[in-house]
Parts: sequence; structure tokens; C-alpha cells
Amino acid sequence: MIKFGKEMGVEKKIKDLRENLQGMQNILVAYSGGVDSTFLLKIAQEELEDRVIAVTIKTEVQTDEEISRAIKIAQRWEIKHLVKEFSILNNPEFVKNPLERCYICKREIFQIMQEIAKANHIKYIVDGSNYSDLNDFRPGLRALRELKIKSPLQEVFLSKEEIRLASKKLSLPDWNQPSNSCLATRIPYNEEINQEKLKRIEQAENFLHQLGIKEIRVKCHDKLARIEISENDIPLLIDLKNREEVVNRLRSIGFVYCTLDLASYLNKEKSKDIAEKGKN
Repeated sequence: MIKFGKEMGVEKKIKDLRENLQGMQNILVAYSGGVDSTFLLKIAQEELEDRVIAVTIKTEVQTDEEISRAIKIAQRWEIKHLVKEFSILNNPEFVKNPLERCYICKREIFQIMQEIAKANHIKYIVDGSNYSDLNDFRPGLRALRELKIKSPLQEVFLSKEEIRLASKKLSLPDWNQPSNSCLATRIPYNEEINQEKLKRIEQAENFLHQLGIKEIRVKCHDKLARIEISENDIPLLIDLKNREEVVNRLRSIGFVYCTLDLASYLNKEKSKDIAEKGKN
């Protein structure tokens, strides 16, 4: 049995989670390969064994690295895993990038999940939304409610940090990987989303990861890149050699201007990201 020391209530929450999953009999887990859905998938497998399938929807707003991670983990655990490709850019409302962008995307994705669940005679679809998500601006949660998608981690009040702690205790892969969001969140609301911008963002972030920077957002303002990194990584990026490499690489993939956001992730736990509220 896992012990959580001074983490009051976490063990009880996980016990409740296990009991809730047992009551579902069989489930489809919406699997992104992130910390939350990986934790949920592992607990579901422990409780339901082969009555669990994982489904990953691959769209233009997920990176190849995210999809690859999800595939590798599911293979390692020998869980049935379906990867379904779908073009969200075929939806003109999503491409317009309104404030409800996440709602539009989630609704499309989970309707596909429903079709897969029906074909596999599965009654319940679950996702990895956690209790901390309720404090953020997340229009996609409305789509989950409308489609009756269950969020077991949220239902037992498990926060992001509690999930990380539990994942570490279980020795789950990438338990401490930085939180991430889809590539569309790098584009300011009401600015068109297209394949060229998304690829440019992904290539820029991949390059910055190669420099040893783990927590990155490259916000795309047309041809201007606004780089957000943690405060501790700022000296690494402004090192003359690294700075020249970053500028040259970002220009080579289509950015004309390259800037560093000095606010970045400073006090991010205490404040909302202005860009995510559509004010950028």
C-alpha cells in the first residue's frame, strides 16, 4: 500500500478513485500521455485490467513528441491503445480562434471518443481533468459536461500536485514533466490558426528543449516569437552564444522577430496567464 506521509487525505482520495473506477466495469481513457491521464490510466489498469482501453486523438495541435510518449507508455504497460487522426483545422470555427476555441476542439474530439466507445461496447469515457483545473479558464470543461464525460480525478478532489506526488510514489514515467497545453494556446485569441503557424511553434519549442530548457511556451504573434520560460532559465537563454543560435534558428523557420518575455512563468501559480484570457 502507498503511504503519503503528511499529505493529509491523499490516500483516501486515491482509495475513492479506485472504488469509483471499479464501479464503472469497463472504460475508455482519453489519453494524452500527460501526467494526469497517465496516472489515471495506470490506476484504471490496476483496477480493471483488460477492461480498459486508451484512446489518443492526434490533431494538428498536438506535437509528435506528445503522441510518441503516449504510445510508448501504453505499449510498456501492454494496454490496448488506439490512436485516431483527426483534422481540427477542418473546423472553420476553430480556425477563427475564438475565446471558446477549447470548447470547440474538446467537443469534436470527445464525439469521436463516443463513437469509439460505442463500437467497443464501452459505457464510460473518462478524462484526466483534475481538481486544480477548476481554478483556470478552461472552456473545454463545458464540452465534457455536455457530453457526459466523467473526470474521476476531479470527482475525488485530486489536485495537480497530489497527482504528481502519487505518480512519483508509483514510479510512473515523466511524473515531474512540466504541465503543457496544446499548440493552439500559443496563438492569441481571434488570430487565425493554421498549419504553418503550428509547425513553426513546434519547431521553435523543440529547438529550445534541445538547449536544456524544459518549461517553454513560444507565443506566436504573426512573425514575432514571444518566448516564455521559467525565471531560472532566463540566464541560459540570454547567454550570447545561445542567444545567437536561438535567433538564427527561429528566423530560419519563419519568425522575423524574436523576443523574451521577462514576466514568463514568474509567480505563475499566483496569477493567470494574460494570453490565455485573450488579452494579448
